[in-house]
Amino acid sequence: MAQPLRWARYRWHRLISSKGREDGNTRRDASSPGGNRLRQPSKTASKHRIVIPCLGHFKDEYEKVSKHYRNNRLRTTKYTLWNFIPRNLFEQFHRIANLYFLFIVVLNWIPVVEAFQKEITMIPLLVVLTIIAVKDGLEDYAKYKLDKKLNNLLTQVYCRHERAYVDKFWKDVTVGDFIRLSCNEEIPADMVLLYSTDADGICYIETSSLDGETNLKQRQVVRGFEEQSEVDPEQFSSKIECESPNNDLNSFRGFVEHSNQERVGLSKENLLLRGCTIRNTEAVVGIVVYAGHETKAMLNNTGPRHKRSKLEKRVNSHILWCVLLLLVMCSVGAVGKGTWLNRYPEPPLYGITDSTGNQVVTPALGAFYLFWRMIILLQVLIPVSLYVSIELVKLGQIYLIQNDIDFYHEKTNTTIQCGALNIAEDLGQIEYIFSDKTGTLTENKMVFRRCTIAGLEYGHEDNARRLELYQDADSEDEDMAFSSHTLRHVSRVKMSHLNAFLSSKSLHRSAASSFALGSRHMRQLAFSSPIETDVVPDRQLMQKFSRISSHVYAHFGMEHMTSETLHIAEFFIALAICNTVIVSTPSQPSQKRLWPSLAKLPVVPLDEFRKILDKFSVRKLSSPPVLSTRLTPSDSPKNIAEKVDIVRPKVQFPSDIMPSPADSLSPDLSTQRDGIKLSSSCHPGFLPEPSSESQLCYEAESPDEAALVHAARAYLCILESRSPDQVTIDFEPLGTLTFQLLHILPFDANRKRMSVVVRHPILKQVVVYTKGADSAIMNLLQSEPTGMDIDARNQKIKERTQRHLDEYARKGLRTLCIASKVMSDFEYEEWLKEHFIAESDIDSREELLLESALRLENNLTLLGATGIEDRLQEGVPDTIASLRRAGITIWMLTGDKHETAVNIAHACRLLEPDDELFTLKSTSQVKMIVQLSLFFCQFQGTAAAQSSYLSISIPRFSPKEPRVSAGLIIDGPTLAFALHETVQSRFLQLTARVRAVICCRATPLQKSQLVKLVRKELKVMTLAVGDGANDVSMIQVADVGIGISGQEGMQAVMASDFAISQFKHLNKLLLVHGHWCYTRLANMVLYFFYKNLAYVAVLFWYQFFNGFSGIAMTDHWSLIFFNLLFTSVPPIMYGVLDKDVSAEVLLHLPELYKTSQRSEPYVSSAFLINLIDAFYQSLSCFFITYKTYAGSDIDIFSFGGPLNTSIFVIILLHLVIESKSLNWIHMTVLVGSVVLYFFFGVVFGASCILCNPPANPYWIMQRNLRDPKFYLVCIMSTLVALFPRYIFRVMQSTVFPTPLMKAKRLEGRIPVPRKSHLHGGRIAPL
Repeated sequence: MAQPLRWARYRWHRLISSKGREDGNTRRDASSPGGNRLRQPSKTASKHRIVIPCLGHFKDEYEKVSKHYRNNRLRTTKYTLWNFIPRNLFEQFHRIANLYFLFIVVLNWIPVVEAFQKEITMIPLLVVLTIIAVKDGLEDYAKYKLDKKLNNLLTQVYCRHERAYVDKFWKDVTVGDFIRLSCNEEIPADMVLLYSTDADGICYIETSSLDGETNLKQRQVVRGFEEQSEVDPEQFSSKIECESPNNDLNSFRGFVEHSNQERVGLSKENLLLRGCTIRNTEAVVGIVVYAGHETKAMLNNTGPRHKRSKLEKRVNSHILWCVLLLLVMCSVGAVGKGTWLNRYPEPPLYGITDSTGNQVVTPALGAFYLFWRMIILLQVLIPVSLYVSIELVKLGQIYLIQNDIDFYHEKTNTTIQCGALNIAEDLGQIEYIFSDKTGTLTENKMVFRRCTIAGLEYGHEDNARRLELYQDADSEDEDMAFSSHTLRHVSRVKMSHLNAFLSSKSLHRSAASSFALGSRHMRQLAFSSPIETDVVPDRQLMQKFSRISSHVYAHFGMEHMTSETLHIAEFFIALAICNTVIVSTPSQPSQKRLWPSLAKLPVVPLDEFRKILDKFSVRKLSSPPVLSTRLTPSDSPKNIAEKVDIVRPKVQFPSDIMPSPADSLSPDLSTQRDGIKLSSSCHPGFLPEPSSESQLCYEAESPDEAALVHAARAYLCILESRSPDQVTIDFEPLGTLTFQLLHILPFDANRKRMSVVVRHPILKQVVVYTKGADSAIMNLLQSEPTGMDIDARNQKIKERTQRHLDEYARKGLRTLCIASKVMSDFEYEEWLKEHFIAESDIDSREELLLESALRLENNLTLLGATGIEDRLQEGVPDTIASLRRAGITIWMLTGDKHETAVNIAHACRLLEPDDELFTLKSTSQVKMIVQLSLFFCQFQGTAAAQSSYLSISIPRFSPKEPRVSAGLIIDGPTLAFALHETVQSRFLQLTARVRAVICCRATPLQKSQLVKLVRKELKVMTLAVGDGANDVSMIQVADVGIGISGQEGMQAVMASDFAISQFKHLNKLLLVHGHWCYTRLANMVLYFFYKNLAYVAVLFWYQFFNGFSGIAMTDHWSLIFFNLLFTSVPPIMYGVLDKDVSAEVLLHLPELYKTSQRSEPYVSSAFLINLIDAFYQSLSCFFITYKTYAGSDIDIFSFGGPLNTSIFVIILLHLVIESKSLNWIHMTVLVGSVVLYFFFGVVFGASCILCNPPANPYWIMQRNLRDPKFYLVCIMSTLVALFPRYIFRVMQSTVFPTPLMKAKRLEGRIPVPRKSHLHGGRIAPL
């Protein structure tokens, strides 16, 4: 029967297409797609892409249209062998820091202002340029090798000369080529699917390289090509017109135009994307439409994210102050030089005179020359090298975060991934967290709990007891697994995760290609854990199943459903077929999956577990299981069901699984058909022996769909197979039912529902099954009165169902409504006419398809509703409580309904039991303003009553009144009013007065708009965390984006700055690593400013005693290497490893996070104090040395040696005083710096006789080391210089300690949980 219907649809489409062209000739030209409903003129064909086959009979036309298209050669490199040096230098000198270095070098080459030897001044610049050039060259060479490997992969391309498919390199593929791919082969370019060996024209692909999802996706052959044999390119006479290349992975618009001018619409279901892998399909053929850098994968290749942290922006402002200070110091030197020359007109020995003996340089000109010479001499005051040090420190901090064992999640074998390397310190300044609910706060394991059918509610108490047993078993298994935890599980967690995460944003690399060569692994399906799949039916509902039969349909019909039994039958049929679930068996070609660890094995009795272990032999693991019966494309679904023994369910209640004398069930409730027991799913960890008892595996794109399909299967309504044209279910009371699948209207955020259009095998009529949110379905129910008793019955069912939905929501369950509609053939044909035209449009395809769906989804009949539980993740309530104690405001942004969101908020402690709830719900902007005013009035009284004892601090942007114990709930429609610019400020003032904000029914766009509004208007640091594709925009807008690697793909992870596996990991990521990263980096930056100024100030003071000559008291080499080598490594180690408070204390006292949140370590006063201290220490060091050698005949370098050494020791010991913790790494670096300093001085003084003309540094260090005054000067200078700093720190820690200092005293006295003891060993020191 399917063949005639398929032929009829094909002929009907041809009729509609030709009629649409005839009617539309007056409105559009032949090259412009669109329907007669389109009111706007179509875009010109020049904005579209025309794809013509690369064949002989299209030769002239092909050359005309394809000469502007890119080839398939990839080139992600930036340089070539010939342009590397000039282009790299050109790019490096775009940086202000390098331009500053270059300016100093050029300035020093001017003889009248020369301060150093010309070659010496070039050393810092050459070192920086060389290091960056080598780094860039190595990175680019790695890209070149990878590009070369990809470009030289082979694929089969049709050759018109040989009239056969031949092997060609990927780089030689062009637009219009026909490509033939086999199973497990990677797709080389974006191409339209024209042929598949599958009898139904289906191709399965794995898109993990693009969106991270490992569930298989279906792609379908272009309509009209399904029933043909393999496409013969020589006979292909059609053209393709599609949209221009873009980066939208979820959209593709176009049409195929045949030689008879018939058009067939194209969508993303017909497009195979580059980088995906063919699965479960023997061979496919397609024509290339986008190649190379025009493919969607490459257009999404944006590379790693680059953000500027808040601390870095503040550092830039302080560097400007250093520039001002440098100008002041140089100006002082210039004034001093002019004054000196005026006071002493006699030219010095080194002065330039004319023939009469008078000096040529006037005081004004001398002052001008000295100003620029001082710029060269004091160049290190501008801490250009600070940027390099900051990058190194951030890299070290990321390494420590990446290798923290506490972020390792054993169940998923994942650890934290860092995608943004330059904003780690922002983790310590978060003030607002915007969190998704499903999959972020919850596990995203959808468990079927309750349902209501025809207004009657079924509680599924036995299923609830089953879930309690699973929860108890999970807790026991966790304890057992934890006690046996070893670091061998973490051996896979390496720094390579960082590189893998960054490269995943680029493009799919050759790893997938190597996998496609034939390696097969056991499939581990998402949403297939026993807690999700093993649904225990409700006893009362099972008893009503005996009434279901085909006679019910014959007696009542579906036009006016009055039978409860008919409602039940249609309800479970809708659960089974209203989805996009793919049905497969584990013996089919597998996906790319890692072998699960033994910790993931389901709990089974010991004797069964031994039998399972017997199956895990090397011989059986080495070869994949195969079907005992080969399936041919010509087999019908019925024949396939006979060849592959479709398994039947055995209903078991908890008492059957775990016998108990108290609970015993009658044996008649246990049903077994054909003696075959149905496994709940393809359990991960099991590798079944090859047998004829193939198990059904369900691959769903969302956990909701999987939960509903498994619930239907528990009630003996088993989804057996799915193809583009039909869906087959095995319904126990009615037998095997095959529904002709006419259309699927997928779920979208606007409609909030999905529908399938089928032809019912019993009624022989077109039926629409719809499921979606109650807010969407309830408004679409049949409202026109029929004058029959059915109106009152339907209204009663609607009211009862709404009460049940509200009850489900209050219990925190996710709700979905199920409805249906019967259409006459005439109604369907009228709708189909417009729908076909919408499908073939390019410019307004989405809008026309939305209108088409709205015309179909109306006058529905409500069948029932479901309540699905999504359990909270472990540790979520404690994490939220800790973050709130840390002063972080948490908002929940979810698409769920009001009651569900509030229930979850209470469960995760976002709302406390005594919190007053304010619901902001308005139908207009004016009403919302009035409601805001009423809330403010209520807050005035509440705040006054609580002001006496409430001690919660108020952010700087909020009113002075304290926050009240209240929560604000706002829904999506009202949020649209709140985001209007006239109401934004009042809305934000209101949110600042409450402890928590919950936005329900929010769209992805509203989420991102809200985050952007808060970040911009309140000037706060924001963090957004989510796990799904609908959270990507919110994650990208926030200052810090966190992705949860959950069960809804990897889109959020790939778009995030940091990716974690559990929400509870936010606790340590922010409170510990965030605090450490900010505090360490802030202290290091302050120390860097101090270090540079202290050394420069010594040179500055010396100018007052040498006639402002611009000469240094030490040799040029020691002067350059002082910051480049001698004092460069200690502050970097200080910024990476210093630890003010231990992790245990920070987790125990979350309030300590407020110190970094308020930027206390790096305030303007701290910057000023460091500058003053640097001036004082340099003064002490210089004048103690000067007074010691005053009146002696010591030379300039012998005077500069003790002075240089003293300031060197002072700078290092200053770092020791400022360090909060010292370990062997710190001490090794400090000792190494001292050894390097003296070693260089000794070697340089012994070997470089003429290295610093006209002065002579020969044997200076050796003479100083033999002089007792040298040690006296160093000791006295160090003591006097560091005494105030030391006394200040001692007084601070004893008399007026900071909260951090008080907390540090608690170290060792805080009880550490058992888990912290066992996990005490870390991969890298923290």
